Amino acid sequence: MPTNLDEMLRVAPADLPSEAVIFGGTPAMRKVRDQIERVRLSDDPVLIQGESGTGKETIARFLHEHSNRRDRRFVKLSCAAVSSSLVEREIFGGETESLARSPEGRLGLVGVADGGTLLLTEIGELSLDLQDKLLRVLQDGCYPRLGGREERRGRTRVVCASNVDLLGAVASGAFRADLFDRIEAVHLRLSPLRDRKNDIPQLCEYFFEKLSREFQRAIPELSPGTIELLKQWSWPGNLLELRNWIARAIILGEDEALAAELRRRIGARYRLAQSRTGSLEEAGDGAGLTATSALILRALESNRWNRRKTAEALHMSYRALLYKLRGVGIPQRRRSHGGPPRTH
Repeated sequence: MPTNLDEMLRVAPADLPSEAVIFGGTPAMRKVRDQIERVRLSDDPVLIQGESGTGKETIARFLHEHSNRRDRRFVKLSCAAVSSSLVEREIFGGETESLARSPEGRLGLVGVADGGTLLLTEIGELSLDLQDKLLRVLQDGCYPRLGGREERRGRTRVVCASNVDLLGAVASGAFRADLFDRIEAVHLRLSPLRDRKNDIPQLCEYFFEKLSREFQRAIPELSPGTIELLKQWSWPGNLLELRNWIARAIILGEDEALAAELRRRIGARYRLAQSRTGSLEEAGDGAGLTATSALILRALESNRWNRRKTAEALHMSYRALLYKLRGVGIPQRRRSHGGPPRTH
């Protein structure tokens, strides 16, 4: 068990996945790695944006471990998990009697992380008043403590994370434009898992090894058919959802249970898509494997999975069809049956 604050807040490099697991092989995620390399030794704030479950905290920890702050503390706070009345004292600390009873309460996370990295997740939930105080920290390093008269100075690097469109919040007046400009100078955009499907086998291997150690259970082997099913799912919960699927496979102890549930969900989604009607242009407004994929699937089946004939039937170019196939997650190889792919 950790015996002091440093041990509780320190993140060992061994706790992080490998670079290959974190960034995979897609150009968008390799660009994120290149951006980190360029800014890792700077003091500039960083904004990490991505859907829920895309690994924003992991990226922040990776940045910290590859910076010149790696020997200092990494601390985090979810601005959505703490009531607005408590966020200020959590971030900036205070000198009231109750807060001064512990180092964390007195210093606040800016002070606790002094010289290290402070990750603020769901930054869009921060009130306008606290956004102003955070901007002052970023601009000149000064911040006030609750109940205190003197301003303090901090040397903490602030990393902000959000899964919502902050530009929209700026436009509506819910987020300060000057704060957005300050944190957006270094902007890391994380890809959703549906755009990283070729990384799924390696991600599965990582989660299997990690969770098998945690659960002290043997690692079940995934068949090629199950891997294919995993690639066909849309992953609305991204990496977190994949982690939970792998945890379920380990607990159940068999590959077929995972494959059966995937087939059920993909089949349900497939049948829902088939029930939709309309033109291909109208279907393009849907998300994932919805009306667009239903129309393409019907055309593929009618033309016995001949992609060139399917493109002609849909009045589109062959290249455009291949692009659509990749976009909605429909396998491009011809199948001998008309339903979604199955395991063998």
